[in-house]
Amino acid sequence: MDNNTIKKPGKPNVPKFNLSWLFSIIGMMLLVLYFTGENAVGSKEISYDEFQRYVQNGYISKVIGYDDSSVEAYIKPQHVKDVFGKDSTRVGHNPQILTEAPSRENLGEFLQKEKDEAHFDGSISYEKRKNYFGMFLWQFLPLALLIGFWIFISRRWTGGSGMGGGGGIFSVGKSKAQLFDKNSGGNKVTFKDVAGLAGAKQEVEEIVEFLKEPQKYTDLGGKIPKGALLVGPPGTGKTLLAKAVAGEADVPFFSLAGSDFVEMFVGVGASRVRDLFRQAKEKAPCIVFIDEIDAVGRARAKAAAMGGNDERENTLNQLLTEMDGFASNSGIIILAATNRVDVLDKALLRAGRFDRQIYVDLPDLNERKDVFGVHLRPIKIDQTVDVDLLARQTPGFSGADIANVCNEAALIAARHGKKFVGKQDFLDAIDRIVGGLEKKTKITTEAERRNIATHEAGHATVSWLLEFANPLIKVTIVPRGRALGAAWYLPEERQLTTKEQMLDEMCATLGGRAAEELFLGSISTGAMNDLERVTKQAYGMIAYFGMSEKLPNLCYYNNDEYSFNRPYSEKTAELIDLEVKRMVNEQYERAKQILSEHQEGHHRLADQLMEKEVIFAEDVEHIFGKRPWASRSEEIFNANKANEEQAQTKAKGETETSGDTATPQEAGTPGSDAQPEAQPEK
Repeated sequence: MDNNTIKKPGKPNVPKFNLSWLFSIIGMMLLVLYFTGENAVGSKEISYDEFQRYVQNGYISKVIGYDDSSVEAYIKPQHVKDVFGKDSTRVGHNPQILTEAPSRENLGEFLQKEKDEAHFDGSISYEKRKNYFGMFLWQFLPLALLIGFWIFISRRWTGGSGMGGGGGIFSVGKSKAQLFDKNSGGNKVTFKDVAGLAGAKQEVEEIVEFLKEPQKYTDLGGKIPKGALLVGPPGTGKTLLAKAVAGEADVPFFSLAGSDFVEMFVGVGASRVRDLFRQAKEKAPCIVFIDEIDAVGRARAKAAAMGGNDERENTLNQLLTEMDGFASNSGIIILAATNRVDVLDKALLRAGRFDRQIYVDLPDLNERKDVFGVHLRPIKIDQTVDVDLLARQTPGFSGADIANVCNEAALIAARHGKKFVGKQDFLDAIDRIVGGLEKKTKITTEAERRNIATHEAGHATVSWLLEFANPLIKVTIVPRGRALGAAWYLPEERQLTTKEQMLDEMCATLGGRAAEELFLGSISTGAMNDLERVTKQAYGMIAYFGMSEKLPNLCYYNNDEYSFNRPYSEKTAELIDLEVKRMVNEQYERAKQILSEHQEGHHRLADQLMEKEVIFAEDVEHIFGKRPWASRSEEIFNANKANEEQAQTKAKGETETSGDTATPQEAGTPGSDAQPEAQPEK
């Protein structure tokens, strides 16, 4: 039985008063007054003969004749009982009888005759027939609109429910947090559903242990952390990690977004913060998760808002007060997530509020393999799918991107009527997400195709012959998205990037424009994206990383969001522009020199592109020979592969020693020993 339904001793079980009751009572009173007022009438239809008899007996005080021969006659108060058989108090103040005369002339002659004989002393009038429908609308429609308006207001004020539920104007200051606890249905998210993120998972696992066994830490004098801030790029799994904490801790979990505090009414945000922490204290131990906290926790302005009250700042002030107000051992832990930690207020990040900042980074090679393993569980895959290859093909992908790849691959396979999802479906899905939708029907002339092939072959040639350029995967002149052609690379996962590596990447990016000028004698608009990337990279190298000969070891990066001034003089800005121009021109001339030395290979590569439209790394290798530089990602992958094989061999030996029979894994599933291929096949 619900505790709320138990009748407390000594108190009657009386339902709560509701405003809708008051509106209903007022409406009923108005209706009663309307129908019992002075204008209320009682009427009776009679024959014309009875009407003549009542006139002759002197019962009638007033007669109204209408143009349609109908007659209304009003009875004298002393004769109401003779006509209606009831007292005048029960009939009304102005009782009337209705009849139909043969004609208006006949009615006039009869009444004039009775008047001459002194039988009738009332008044006579002749009118046109009234529009009773219009009279009804005129009398009842305003009343109906008034009642409808009252019902609408009562529903809005009580939240649309008969019991005054939430959502109305009186609950606008209540917290919008969604509560998840043991009684909440739905699938629980646990740490098994969160792949990768080993460091972040270790931090939050400790928070779960704080909630489960607080005595273990408090006995040593330790304090439970008040808050943890999850920081990282979008799609890396911050919200998923918070849900896993709630599922593992098995305690009440309040979830809401930072924008839920923001409202147009003054004081509502602060009221919702107070209500949230009041509920949290009642449910302690518990977890409060605020997603996208930067919506309410942005740094406060140094100058107060002019001419008004800053509602967002008031909400933040209340949040700061509440986070510093409850005791450290109360069992309430605040989790928050944001990808814009640089805009948060410094007071929010101090120790005692958010004690920990947990950085949730993009997954590396091994973590991407684990993430693929999680998202491939519900997908029917065949033996051609190699998880290791997929992990290598998706550098820089977040967990959300990998989930999108798996879903897109399943859609592509279903579109082609397949029973299982294969390797080519995943490769097509990666191309679709990175480059956009393939547009084979796009109309291009032969001259344009030659221009595109020359441009893309320039990228492929220069990148293949430079030591630090990213390894090439494939080159295509099939339009995708907004691009007319593309060269696909496998970027190395570096923790540090040297100046030589950045210059080689810049030179490879300029290879397309250099090939156009060198072999076609003209340049086109197709290199706009290349030039944009090169320009940004050059400005970053000179203004941020201090990689300029004339401006060495200087960083002009300014992290102040509210600063509108450049942290350098106009003369320095001019020098930065000159250094950028010099650096880009040097790499452009370098790209032209490389293409001039390997002109024949470039032409063969462009011809193959015109013929096949898509060529792969092995085709480039047949022309220029094998690259002498092994990529760092391949070295890491091979080392990890060797470690995995060694661990599996050791585990297999222990299994055979114990006499158990090991069950081989199915080919194509996550964790299989299938050897990865160097590049995708078409």
